[in-house]
Amino acid sequence: MNDLFYSLPVIVLCAFGYFLSWRYFLKSKWKPAILLLMFCGLALRIYASSDFFLNTWDERYHALVAKNLMKHPFTPTLYDSPILSYDYKDWSANHIWVHKQPLPLWTMAASMWLFGVNEIALRLPSILLTTIGIWLTFYIGIYFFNKKVGYLTAFFFSINGLIIELAAGRAATDHIDIFFLFFIELAVALSILFAIKQKTIYNLLAGVSMGAAILSKWLPALIVVPIWLLIVMESGNFKPKQIFYQLLILLTSCILIFLPWQLYIYKAFPIEAAWEAGFNYKHVTEVLEDRTGPFYYFIDRIRKNYGELIYLPLLWFLWKTGTNIRDKKRLALSIWVLVPLFFFSIAKTKMEAYILFISPALFLIISDFFFTLMDYKQHHRLKWFFNFILLLLIALPIRYMIERIKPFTQKNRNPAWAIDLRELNERKISKGVLFNYYRPIEAMFYTSLTAYKYIPDRKKINNLVSEGYTVIINDDGKLPDDIKAIKGITIEKFDGYE
Repeated sequence: MNDLFYSLPVIVLCAFGYFLSWRYFLKSKWKPAILLLMFCGLALRIYASSDFFLNTWDERYHALVAKNLMKHPFTPTLYDSPILSYDYKDWSANHIWVHKQPLPLWTMAASMWLFGVNEIALRLPSILLTTIGIWLTFYIGIYFFNKKVGYLTAFFFSINGLIIELAAGRAATDHIDIFFLFFIELAVALSILFAIKQKTIYNLLAGVSMGAAILSKWLPALIVVPIWLLIVMESGNFKPKQIFYQLLILLTSCILIFLPWQLYIYKAFPIEAAWEAGFNYKHVTEVLEDRTGPFYYFIDRIRKNYGELIYLPLLWFLWKTGTNIRDKKRLALSIWVLVPLFFFSIAKTKMEAYILFISPALFLIISDFFFTLMDYKQHHRLKWFFNFILLLLIALPIRYMIERIKPFTQKNRNPAWAIDLRELNERKISKGVLFNYYRPIEAMFYTSLTAYKYIPDRKKINNLVSEGYTVIINDDGKLPDDIKAIKGITIEKFDGYE
C-alpha cells in the first residue's frame, strides 16, 4: 500500500475543513465550526488507525485479551489455552490477565463482536471517544471561559498528535489511556451540567463516569472530586449540607461501578489479582521495565506534546491563579494540571501518556492565554512580536501532530507477517500450536493457534502430536536436525521474520 495515495487526500481534506471551520468561528457560527473540527479530527484518527497490523506496545496485548473476552467476558486471558508452563507474574506471557482494568477491553471486545476481529474494529472505540472528546472539550471550555476559548481548546484536542497516536494504538498504553481521558472529561462535563441545572441525575452520571474512569485506569480518576467540588461551590446554587449530600451520591455511584470487579477478581483469581495490585503500587516506588526519567520528566515531555511555548501560558495561568486564589474556576484547572503532574513526577515509573488526562486543562490554559494575548496586542506597538507568539502557539502543536501521524513517511501498512497470519487463519485449524514464531501474541490474535517464541523439547512436541494437536514450527534457518526429524509436525517458513 502506497501511503502517499492515502495521506495526501486526507491532508487536503483536513486543511480545507479546518480552514472552513475557522471561517465559521469568525462568524460565531459555533455548531458548524465544531462539527467541522470533529469531522477533521475523525479523518485524522481514521487515517492514523488504518494500519493493518497490531502495534508492538501495548496494543497487541490489549487486542488479544479483548479477543478472548468475546468468548468469556468475565475471564480475562492472554494465553487462552496455555499448552506450556507459564509464570502468572509475567503479564506479557501468562494465562489470567488482570494487568489492566476491564472496561476498555470489554468495549474493544464488543466492537470486534459487532464488526469482526480486525484492527479497525479494535481501534474504533478509541476513534469515536476521542472524536466525541472534541465536543466535550468545547463544552467544558464554554463553562470555564467562553465559546471562543472553547473553540480553540476543541481545535487543540482535535489535532493533538499524542491523542491521535494513542487512539491509533501506535504508542504505549494506547486505548487504556484514551478511555481514561474520555471518562475523566465526561465526568467534568457532567459535573458542570449538575452545577448549572441542579438535577441529581447529572451528579449520579458524573459518579458513574468517574467509576468508569477507575474501571479504565484506576485511582488517579479521583482527580475529578476536587474539580467537582470547586465547580459546585462556584455555582452558588448549593448549601453546605446539599454539597455534602451530593458528594456522597457522587462517591457512592462511583464505588458501585468500579468496586464489584475488584471484589470479583480477588475471589475468582486471587493469586493474579493480589500480584497485580502489588505490581501497580510498585510503579510509585520502583522503576519497572526501564520506564523512568528524572523528576522533571513530565515537565520536559509536555513541550513535545503541546508545543514548546506551553511553559509560557502555564506559568502565566498559575500566576493568575495565585494572585486570585478565590477564582474557583482557575483553581480547578490548576488542580487538574498540578496534582497529577506532581504525583506522577515523584513516581519512579514514568511514561508520557500517564498524564494524558490533564490535556483538556492544558488546552484550556493555552487557549485562554492566546485570546488574552490577542486582546493585549491591540494596545501595544510591537504587534509583530505578539503575532509571532500567537502563530507559534498554533503552529507548534500542528507540527507535532504531523510528526506523530507521519503522513509524508512511506510505510508498509499491511506487512508480510500480518498477511501470513491471516492466510494461516484461513486453514481453520481448530487445535493447533505454533512454535518458534517471533510474534506469538499477534499470531494468537489473527489465528486460533496457541503460539510461542521458542521450541519445547522433543518429548513435549511428541506428546502434543499424539494428543491430536497440529504442531507448526517456524523455520528461521536455525532449526536443529532433531526437531526437523520429528514425525507429524509441519515446518513452515514465514515471511517477514525479524
